[in-house]
Amino acid sequence: MNNVQGDTRLTGVILAGGAGLRLGGRDKGLLHWRGQPLVAQVAARLRPQVGELLINCNRNRDDYKRYADRVFSDLTDVSGPLAGLHSLPETRSSLLLVTPCDTPLLPLNLGERLRLALDASPEADIAYASAAGCAHYLHAVLRRRVLAGLPDYLGSGGRSVQGWYASQHAVTVEFSGPDFLNCNTPDAFD
Repeated sequence: MNNVQGDTRLTGVILAGGAGLRLGGRDKGLLHWRGQPLVAQVAARLRPQVGELLINCNRNRDDYKRYADRVFSDLTDVSGPLAGLHSLPETRSSLLLVTPCDTPLLPLNLGERLRLALDASPEADIAYASAAGCAHYLHAVLRRRVLAGLPDYLGSGGRSVQGWYASQHAVTVEFSGPDFLNCNTPDAFD
């Protein structure tokens, strides 16, 4: 764990709880890309942007602990990234900077730009990234209060992040460049 503290208004949440189905069941966050585990690279880029860093993982907790202040696991049998958000423990701040574990080049100003978009839209509870016409729903800043409605969405059978966002007031922030390179297929790794 790196003790560099960033914006204390934001708590970082790295989602690494997936089953790694596209990777033969391997734990994606711990796979090496350019010589380091993906989670190490994501955490290094996220840490300076947040006051506290959490990782959602459902296996290899001891391996993930070195990259975060705290780790937590899904508390439900629901699968997918919303299960991680639903299981989030108490945090120091009311704003959550969420990112998946498989985007090692995420923007160094991701949190700032998304938070500023929420500040400019007080009625919005979610600001998420978009680049080159592609939405990146899991690169987002959420007001913690929006999670209160998540159990109802999950209880009704909803699993889609995009579908959940559609039922909320969300804003999009446009980014450019290769920042959202997604390493989720076997050919992406060392």
